[in-house]
Amino acid sequence: MQSTTLKGKTALITGSTSGIGLGIAKALAAQGAHIVFNGFGDAREIARLQADVAREYDVKTIYHNADMSKPAEIEAMMRAAADHLGGVDILVNNAGIQHVANVEDFPVEKWDAIIAINLTSAFHTTRLALPQMKTRNWGRIINIASAHGLVGSAQKSAYVAAKHGIVGFTKVTALETAQSGITCNAICPGWVLTPLVQKQVDARAAQGGISNEEAKKGLLAEKQPSGEFVTPEQLGALAVFLCSAAANQVRGAAWNMDGGWVAQ
Repeated sequence: MQSTTLKGKTALITGSTSGIGLGIAKALAAQGAHIVFNGFGDAREIARLQADVAREYDVKTIYHNADMSKPAEIEAMMRAAADHLGGVDILVNNAGIQHVANVEDFPVEKWDAIIAINLTSAFHTTRLALPQMKTRNWGRIINIASAHGLVGSAQKSAYVAAKHGIVGFTKVTALETAQSGITCNAICPGWVLTPLVQKQVDARAAQGGISNEEAKKGLLAEKQPSGEFVTPEQLGALAVFLCSAAANQVRGAAWNMDGGWVAQ
């Protein structure tokens, strides 16, 4: 039986057509939240995804294809959420891209794109969501950071900088809303087998002439003591908790779900 703890709420999840974002969207829909999907992909597959989630969880769904590097498109997405679903009660800033290179070799355009999508987009969605949240005196802002928001790794300067920035932005937003019904927290996943991470696994397999399974084990062994990937479903369950009344006093946290990565 479907829960109704978030019935009547609207959740907007950026980068939610696959991976972590999709896992969180489904978890929130299972609690009765209407869903605003965002991300790239085949239009027919996205339409089918929308319809499937709406039918399975008996919620309303819309999709907006805003490019999260473009403020005007982000504004259009937030207007669409207001026009079709009454505004955003739960904002999950999840959209992200990655590029791997040493600092001196890092393409400037890649740096700019990663900072725009992984960090600056969260500023734009948050500034646009807060006024209505304040009017209602209720809101949840969940920023998907990373273990890389807490520690560094070589060749990921832009990603690490953006994710550290997200953690800092989370703390400031939490302080500014501390005496309201709005909370802001960050989730910091370790390795999750998303399309983004699968690319890194594929590259490792090709470079080392090893199988995909061996590449996965090698990737996990370097950072994640549990030896297991975090799943989108586990992250979705944590997001549901952060939206609950039990988390009313969880404010400004950077909650790592990383198989022991940052405990080392």
